[in-house]
Amino acid sequence: MDIKKPIYTSVKTENYTNSSEALQEILRLIYLVKNSPLALKETDELPRKICLLVPCYNEEKGIGVVIDNLPVSMLKKASYTHDIIVVDNNSQDRTADVAKSRGATVLCEKKQGKGCAVKTGFEHIPSDADYVVMIDGDGSYDIREILRLIEPLEHNFADVVVGTRLNGRLDNDSMKGLNRIGNWFFTFLARVAYKTNVTDVCSGFFAWKREVVEDLLQYLESSGFSIEMEMIAKMARLNYESCSVPISYHPREGSSSLRPIKDGLIILRSWFRYLLWKPREKDSFKITPPKLTPHIHS
Repeated sequence: MDIKKPIYTSVKTENYTNSSEALQEILRLIYLVKNSPLALKETDELPRKICLLVPCYNEEKGIGVVIDNLPVSMLKKASYTHDIIVVDNNSQDRTADVAKSRGATVLCEKKQGKGCAVKTGFEHIPSDADYVVMIDGDGSYDIREILRLIEPLEHNFADVVVGTRLNGRLDNDSMKGLNRIGNWFFTFLARVAYKTNVTDVCSGFFAWKREVVEDLLQYLESSGFSIEMEMIAKMARLNYESCSVPISYHPREGSSSLRPIKDGLIILRSWFRYLLWKPREKDSFKITPPKLTPHIHS
């Protein structure tokens, strides 16, 4: 059959003498359509989009490592496209310039705090994204492991996936002893209180289905490093299925702005604060809040 001609030109058009002949012609048409070189095969997959979100504060040494190590070829082979959004949280270095030079969309959030940067990123997730992945911009997490977090979402095993360092591979000097003890403690509290299947509540490597991010955004309040604890707590209260996958963790590039004692107390207060939290009853119709429009670096 000449594939340049429409398939329907090979179908007989005379009147049929009985229903059996008509049925045979219909089956013949179905066969031609399914076996045409122009037909979409069952094994063909439409590409899905991943939006990579990277909140940053003074990460000029790490952000390039994160973007450069994104496994673009592997994502393409697995039928994924991607966008990269870097939220520059009022950095005093060349974070924005480095990110922009590598093709990322750079948003500038002037209000200081990781929680503020995360919320700004969430507000600008493309509407055609299927999955949202958030990773810290300091190079300590290995973005080459991104599909490890996407796979449970793809197969509807979970709605949100958290990369766990505590059950993963930690390089020497990648996490100080005090930070590790704090992570174990906060993870224990979250698992007991919120009945969540997460084993590293302070992780900076998350993946969500887009609709989870859209729902979660309306409830987020934290401005600082307690944003992860708040998200874990509220996702549990919203009845989203969570799971953890082991990841690698390396020494960060540059210096950290985390204050272990002070920020630890803030995280603990966040855990207490949301113990009795419940989502408000959903309205009969959804009102989409207006998006804030932070400055985009030109």
